[in-house]
Amino acid sequence: MTDRRFWSYQDIAAHIRVRPDTVRSYRKHGLLPPPDAVQHGKPYWYADTVHTWIASRPSNRGRGELRSSWPVR
Repeated sequence: MTDRRFWSYQDIAAHIRVRPDTVRSYRKHGLLPPPDAVQHGKPYWYADTVHTWIASRPSNRGRGELRSSWPVR
């Protein structure tokens, strides 16, 4: 099943337990995939995009992804 909920910087940060500024820095340095949408100048990613990105992050290979009901605000 495809998860098409949009996640913001804050949602991604909460999920991977970092600050939103860290996620912004990831994007600035090309470490975050391009946003799936931009609304009113703000980038958003589908939850599936975020889950795929997390699974491929070098620091998370082999650890699996944290599962919970997201996004949390």
